[in-house]
Amino acid sequence: MVLGRVHGVPPEPADPPRVPHQRRPVEAVLFDFHGTIAQVEDAVEWVLAAAAECGLRLDPILATSLADRLVTAGRAGGPRPTRVPPHLAEVYAERDLTPTAHRAAYAGLAATVVASIEGLADALYERLLRPEGWRAYADTVPTLRALYAAAVPVAVVSNIGFDIRPLCHALGFARYVSSWALSFEVGRCKPDPAIFRYACRMLGVEPERALMVGDTPADAAAVDAGCRTLVLPSGPPGAINGLAAALSLALG
Repeated sequence: MVLGRVHGVPPEPADPPRVPHQRRPVEAVLFDFHGTIAQVEDAVEWVLAAAAECGLRLDPILATSLADRLVTAGRAGGPRPTRVPPHLAEVYAERDLTPTAHRAAYAGLAATVVASIEGLADALYERLLRPEGWRAYADTVPTLRALYAAAVPVAVVSNIGFDIRPLCHALGFARYVSSWALSFEVGRCKPDPAIFRYACRMLGVEPERALMVGDTPADAAAVDAGCRTLVLPSGPPGAINGLAAALSLALG
């Protein structure tokens, strides 16, 4: 028997159609460290501060000339040197795999520049290990905080020969990082796909659901691991570095 409509009582509305749960296309974000979320201090400031630690107050013009020569010789966080002296070739090749090789490579390159300042090469390297030697980009903390608030886990994937966690704590964003894939701990360097896959495993996501954000072709090599990639040109220390683009891709 079919029951008719009861007078004065409207029929119950039909149930809305069920919509399948939609997964985000990006479920985790991997960030490079240097040149993406942090930058080494200005080269002239670097030289002036290191010289001061050696007990010498340098003239800014002299510091500028010395900074140019040191960057050309090979500064950690700077462009690759055009030539590595034979006696440093082995440690330079291994620089991102052990702290010993990293220090030997970059303090050794600095020592090839004649400066007549005792202890300068070591003082320059020590600046790299301290928060004073780095600047977070202006949009780093807001970007990582937004991902954290949206429950999108973050990993830092870096070719580096020492532990950057203390630096990141001091720079104010380590609390938003769920995992660290540092080459000297993983034993692999970008562009090896293994380091990106390692970071994804640590976050519990498939590479196809991860976005790698960096500033070099080595970062872009994350596509070989199956990740999406976003390559941003690195800006000067403390600038806005375009990280809003990562938020757009991750959160829509």
